Amino acid sequence: MPDSTAADVTADTAPPGQDTHVQQCSAAADEADRSAADLAVAELSPAAGAFLRALASPVRQRILLLFARGAELSVGQVAERAGIGQPRASEQLAELKRGGVLTSRKAGKVTWYRADRQAAAAALADLQAYLKHCC
Repeated sequence: MPDSTAADVTADTAPPGQDTHVQQCSAAADEADRSAADLAVAELSPAAGAFLRALASPVRQRILLLFARGAELSVGQVAERAGIGQPRASEQLAELKRGGVLTSRKAGKVTWYRADRQAAAAALADLQAYLKHCC
């Protein structure tokens, strides 16, 4: 007797229409697997969400431009150059830091901020994967 595959056996022994049901179940399982994979990309990563929030403000966008070409600035310098008060500059810098756009280092009593290119690139990659999936 020649070798039979499971599909041959199902087709030979199943009542009429049951092999169609098996195919439908298999297709549904494949769709469920794809849906699970889609959900993994369907949501922005927390880092990408924080990145977008950080860039949502025109004031923060202006501040970010101050860090072009590797500039490292203190809160006071940012406040002066952006034309805002020091408390507001501090709040905006904190949001940019949470968004992975800036990083900081302490030197004595002064905190120095600079662009965090690596974290920004990672957030952009997450965002790009999300956009490729949905658009």
